[in-house]
Amino acid sequence: MTEYLSLILALMAAGLLTGFLAGLLGVGGGGIMVPLLYFVFGRLGAAHDYLMHMAIATSFATMVPTALTATIGHYRRDGVDLGVIRLWWPWLVGGAVIGTVLAGHLKSRELSLLFATLVFLMGCKMIFVTRNPVIGLRPPGGIKGGIAPVIVGFFSSLMGIGGASMSVPAMTLYSVPMIRAVGTASLIGLVVAFPAMLGYVAGGWTVPGLLPYSLGFVNVLSVVILAPLAAFAAPFGVRVAHAISRRKLTVIFGVFLIVVALLLWSGR
Repeated sequence: MTEYLSLILALMAAGLLTGFLAGLLGVGGGGIMVPLLYFVFGRLGAAHDYLMHMAIATSFATMVPTALTATIGHYRRDGVDLGVIRLWWPWLVGGAVIGTVLAGHLKSRELSLLFATLVFLMGCKMIFVTRNPVIGLRPPGGIKGGIAPVIVGFFSSLMGIGGASMSVPAMTLYSVPMIRAVGTASLIGLVVAFPAMLGYVAGGWTVPGLLPYSLGFVNVLSVVILAPLAAFAAPFGVRVAHAISRRKLTVIFGVFLIVVALLLWSGR
């Protein structure tokens, strides 16, 4: 009983922190939520071959209401660039679908190693890259303009993240102000998370050995615990994002991601 209570408290803390970071940095919190869910689901006896699939899928299901809440908060402060969304959304969805299909063909260990590698690179970027160059005034249309959002959608769907670590730098390359890029990244997270979540539901529908109260790879019980707390905390992150410099917190989060990567690489 004590162990289950500890796991529930860990999920609640992760929900609050995920929501706050979603509002503050435009990230979906997958860097926190996915490894924690991976650990929790393993302790609860889920099929080892699908631990990472369940963690990523449940992260996306939690991200949908969180990203929606954060997007509304940024939109009310004129912090969402709808022009970028109109150009990018088909490519984001396409990339997310491709990534979800690929994830279904990977084993849990392969997926966790890929996740570790990508979050390690994200962490290094957050720590060492402080300024992004500018190469244009607006994101281009057509196939050329689709390269960045396809990449964002593809890797996000493999990692259970909203993709802000990639989409924000991509937008600032084209002169989108940082605060609007962060707000727009919240909506991008929603555009990516919803189709990816549906893909993981479909992909795990007939898989044996999943936890009770699961729809495909999505564990609904965990979502019920995580989502309300994350949605509650997101507006506080938005408020802070519009009031302070976020450099120090970004570095701390980058260090955290590197530690997560090292733990996953070690197999812990």
